[in-house]
Amino acid sequence: MEDYSEKVYDHFYNPRNMGEIKNADGIGEVGNARCGDIMYIYIKVEKKAGKEVIKDIKFKTLGCAAAIASSSMMTELVKGKTLDEALKVTRDDINKALGILPKQKYHCSILSADGIHNAIKNYRDKKK
Repeated sequence: MEDYSEKVYDHFYNPRNMGEIKNADGIGEVGNARCGDIMYIYIKVEKKAGKEVIKDIKFKTLGCAAAIASSSMMTELVKGKTLDEALKVTRDDINKALGILPKQKYHCSILSADGIHNAIKNYRDKKK
């Protein structure tokens, strides 16, 4: 495999929050035709003290080790956060948390950040 950090290996071999949430409140779908990675992000939202919080999050990713690790790490970074806090999680946050992806795999952290942003947008659009 590529020159990955231990955190990438850990999240690839032991992904957190993998799966699907039936009746998810929001679903984000992203993909990169160039590399073939596709991610589905599912969120369950609950109101806590007047704020909307990500109660549960799951992902299904079809892709390389970096794509799976990025999805897993992103779920760890946003679970339990308010929607507004989750929207502030960037590709760089995910990349740094993984111990820096190889340059040619950086797009995986971009996809996972876009995935959570799309899931939140989907949730908010449904509420309108």
